[in-house]
Amino acid sequence: MERLANNSIERIIKSTSYNKLLLLLFLTTTVTFAQTSYEDGKKYILGGLEVTGLQSYNEQTVKTYTGLRIGQPITIPGEEISAVIKKLWGLELFSDVSMYQTRVEGDKIFLELNILERPTLSKVTVYGVKKRKVDEIIDDTDLKKGKKITESLIANTKGYLENKYKKQGFLNAKVNIATAKDTTGTNTESMVVNVKKGDKVKIKSIVFEGNEKVKDKRLRKALGKAKIRKKKLGAFWQRSKYMEDEFKEGLKNVVDAYAEKGYRDARVLSDTFIKVDENNIALKIKVEEGNKYYFGNIDFVGNSVYTDRQLSQVLGIKKGDTYNGVLLKERIADNSKPDAVDITNQYQNNGYLFSQINPVEISAVNDTIDFEIRIIEGKETFLNHVTVVGNDKTNDHVIFRELRTRPGQKYSKDNIVRSVRELGQLGFFDAEQIVPDVENPDPNAGTVDIKYSLVESGSSQIELQGGYGGGGFIGTLGLSFSNFSLQNIFNGESYKPVPMGDGQTFALRLQASRTFRVYSLNFAEPWLGGRKPVRFNLSFSRTQQFSSQFTNQGQIDVDKDRGFSITGVTAGLAKRVQWPDDFFTISHSLGYQLYDFKNYNIGLFNFGNGTSNSLAYTFGLSRSSQGPSRIFPLTGSNFEITAKFTPPYSLISGKDFKSLKVRSDEITASANDGTPLTTAETNELQEIEEERFKWLEYYKIKFKGDWYTRLAGKLVLRTNAEFGFLGNYNNDIGDVPFERFFVGGDGLGNFTLDGRDVVQLRGYENSSLTSFSNNPITGRQEQDGGTIYNKFSLELRYPLTLKPSASIYALSFLEAGNSFDNFNEFNPFELKRSAGVGLRIFMPAFGLLGIDFGYGFDSDARPGSIGPSGWQTHFIIGQQF
Repeated sequence: MERLANNSIERIIKSTSYNKLLLLLFLTTTVTFAQTSYEDGKKYILGGLEVTGLQSYNEQTVKTYTGLRIGQPITIPGEEISAVIKKLWGLELFSDVSMYQTRVEGDKIFLELNILERPTLSKVTVYGVKKRKVDEIIDDTDLKKGKKITESLIANTKGYLENKYKKQGFLNAKVNIATAKDTTGTNTESMVVNVKKGDKVKIKSIVFEGNEKVKDKRLRKALGKAKIRKKKLGAFWQRSKYMEDEFKEGLKNVVDAYAEKGYRDARVLSDTFIKVDENNIALKIKVEEGNKYYFGNIDFVGNSVYTDRQLSQVLGIKKGDTYNGVLLKERIADNSKPDAVDITNQYQNNGYLFSQINPVEISAVNDTIDFEIRIIEGKETFLNHVTVVGNDKTNDHVIFRELRTRPGQKYSKDNIVRSVRELGQLGFFDAEQIVPDVENPDPNAGTVDIKYSLVESGSSQIELQGGYGGGGFIGTLGLSFSNFSLQNIFNGESYKPVPMGDGQTFALRLQASRTFRVYSLNFAEPWLGGRKPVRFNLSFSRTQQFSSQFTNQGQIDVDKDRGFSITGVTAGLAKRVQWPDDFFTISHSLGYQLYDFKNYNIGLFNFGNGTSNSLAYTFGLSRSSQGPSRIFPLTGSNFEITAKFTPPYSLISGKDFKSLKVRSDEITASANDGTPLTTAETNELQEIEEERFKWLEYYKIKFKGDWYTRLAGKLVLRTNAEFGFLGNYNNDIGDVPFERFFVGGDGLGNFTLDGRDVVQLRGYENSSLTSFSNNPITGRQEQDGGTIYNKFSLELRYPLTLKPSASIYALSFLEAGNSFDNFNEFNPFELKRSAGVGLRIFMPAFGLLGIDFGYGFDSDARPGSIGPSGWQTHFIIGQQF
């Protein structure tokens, strides 16, 4: 039997260590050479073709693929045989392809095609990586079962993995791949991939060459923006690992650092790293600085909507300023901020979506560069269709009423950004996944569509709120539905588990500790009437407060036979206004509380039995621009001023409150001298106090402000300031024993108990920074509550994850604050200080969960308290964001 392939072809094909490309190159060369002798080839009729060596392929399939047909003319040697071999080899399914002549009968020739199949991959085992990464590696390298094992597959897999880990900083990464016959299948082999990543290589030093105008420190800082830093002793928090992609980004930052200083021609000539040892490298960067340039004339061309002066004000660059290429790009179009102040946004916020702004250098004479800002304004653009998708629970009208983009309006990028914020503030959707898509732009018609893609998040909560402090646990159990639908309350089909989708709030709560119980019901409609953002709120509450006092051991002693109850109802309206801007809200509310006492001679309450009434109006002014998420705001602020007033009853009642106060002071002075009160004096004092506070009269001013500043990425600084003051109209009546400020602890229990405000100050026990006084009836030291307080906080926050299922962020804080008995004692610098760390987890079904560890540097106000408060643990459940 004679082999028809040229000997050189045979050797090449059988030499499986050759690269595929080299094989084809040699094969092509051989075929070309053979053409010189094809004229001497003999012509035959193909009498038969047999395929041998097959293990998994069908013989007829291979015959068909060769293109050879029985009865066709064929020249031996000739092009047909070479083409078949080349075609089969190109499939990469075979490791050897040979063609033989078996016999010749007259003008007929019979051939044999012998094939050696490549082995098939049966399974892959990967060592040296985490189990969860194995599937990712198999997918990326396409090492799937049934894949033909070729030299290129092994080489490509090895190269891909080594490059992958080198880009991640594992410069010493090595990958070894081995195959072995698998007897469980026909012509199959198993593969073992052994990955040895080694340690990430760190940067021991960074050396710059050629820089004279810009110092090494400034260039290293530019590299640091891309997280390329040299290793520093003790700086464990600072990454110093080498990452290829980040290093490339860092080199761009180096060029930008020069551009900011006027050196527009600066460039990196070379960058190399020198291997110091197995785990350390030294970076060497050579730069060419060029000359320093300045801005010359800056002319605007093509602008008709805005004058040159208006555009110059936005650009903020003047003739003679040092050339700053980075600043110029940002003032033309700052892509890092959706609401940036730049010329592109100036146009896009006024309807010119299709505008194009291009800065062009028109001359560079000596050290001065003249520019033309060439503007193609395009056609004024209007919104055609505005749609929302993804709102499976929330009704469309709840979403559309919050949007600042309506069909027929001018296109405004600022309105889109604001709409995204408003949707995020609703709390019904994942703020991180609100995507406004600009669709179907038509420059000729001047129209565009906007589609808001939303992802629903849980808007109902099983409210579990709790914290430990003040000697006991404070807890809340309730149901809160923030996307409730009152109109469907009688529609049984809408209960999933309750009627939802209209954006209303409905909450039932039970709050309790050893010293109090609160039952409340609250309903709120954010768009009363459905046309304007007027919020209506109605609430009912029932409170029981029990007598309590601190023992000498710092514990709380509770007497449930002595206490009082409060029954209250409050109705309010709040309207979003347009001036000074549309972030402002004005609110009004009217509330009535009935206080019923039962042998409750505690603190400032010197009448144990009877009733007291409070009818108060509250005016509020607030501005909320924080966003985009209400759970983890990145920017903006939130402040609120409230003023609460009661009518001045003493001016119209005709009662002699001065005489009542004089007599009350006489009895109290006797008790303070250590002389126990007689029964008659006790009864008289209680009658006087009941008469003084039959109808409460006071005014109460509060301020609270939060500012959110993004420091870097999603690292956010929250700055907080608070102030509160409780005053009276008539000194003969004095300050009411309600509505006071109790400072210290986790801030839980911020409820309408006796109108008190419970102010968070971590690092101290609950309400432990509020003064105590001697009760003339009981003779015991009891907590009064302050009439004035101030508080300041700095909180550094960083998110660990902001997924819809759970948002988690870590924080550290510095806090200081205090409460005072009256304005004369108020000292804004006499503060109780604390510091600590904490963690917050927000889950839609349960609200906010968290824990804080705070250290109080000062003593609290409890009798006998000395030395610092020390470490306190605060469990936060359902607390403010």
